[in-house]
Amino acid sequence: MGKKQFGIVVAVVFIALVQVSVSVPFILLHGISAECSDDKEANFTQLLSNLSGSPGFCLEIGNGNRDSWFMPLTKQAEIACEKVKQMKELRQGYNIVGRSQGNLVARGLIEFCDGGPPVHNYISLAGPQAGISSVPMCGDHLAPSGYLKIPTEMTKYLESSKYLPRLNNEIPNQRNSTYKDRFTSLHNLVLVMFEDDKVIVPKDSSWFGFYPEGEFEPLLSAQQTKLYTEDWIGLKTLDAAGKVKFVSVAGEHIRMANPDVVKYVVPYLQTQPSSQQRFNRKTKQPLRP
Repeated sequence: MGKKQFGIVVAVVFIALVQVSVSVPFILLHGISAECSDDKEANFTQLLSNLSGSPGFCLEIGNGNRDSWFMPLTKQAEIACEKVKQMKELRQGYNIVGRSQGNLVARGLIEFCDGGPPVHNYISLAGPQAGISSVPMCGDHLAPSGYLKIPTEMTKYLESSKYLPRLNNEIPNQRNSTYKDRFTSLHNLVLVMFEDDKVIVPKDSSWFGFYPEGEFEPLLSAQQTKLYTEDWIGLKTLDAAGKVKFVSVAGEHIRMANPDVVKYVVPYLQTQPSSQQRFNRKTKQPLRP
């Protein structure tokens, strides 16, 4: 190999190493009755950043605690969309960590945000992904009404709920292929369910599991729901590609032990080969992430 060729090889290797060393930033979306200024949310964001080596930002919507209750989720998702588009740190793409209700805002960013930066990995901690069948004192003006889903009142849910039916492509003849395309563009989807969760009812909603229409039993796994079998949002497609991680951890609602954080969250906030554009050596065609 001549000096010129050797120099080119060295340059290519150096560029590759530089690309790998660049960390993908992440945002954290907190749950209800919380705000980014809370020690718990600020400390968790900092912990994830310290452990992963990636810059992290707790994304606040409105005034935090109050708006987490009283601002409709559709509006929360719109505000989040505008904020991520304005953050120069996220322009090349980012990861999301959602906590509880914050996961529905996270999904709104992924599916609804026109012109937003790409989301690579999405980690859902106790997210009410398929809805909740019980919530105390949930009036129509409160954010949880956007994902309250009573199995015996499905007609009312599909007609009246303003958020989750659209997010999950549940309304017949109104399913949006763009939402599905955006969701299936994820590199990794990590769904964390807490074994002693009494807030998300059923707790299996964190894995997209739920009750059958019209009944409170039996509890269906994600793979038994129509959302999965008919692939309304692409969950089946992602799962078939090996991109969905169904994780169960000990603990109450979003109370995650540090070893579990290190094992199940941190790896998806670090730069991975799946987030880099790779090519087949022979055909020069891009490889799927």
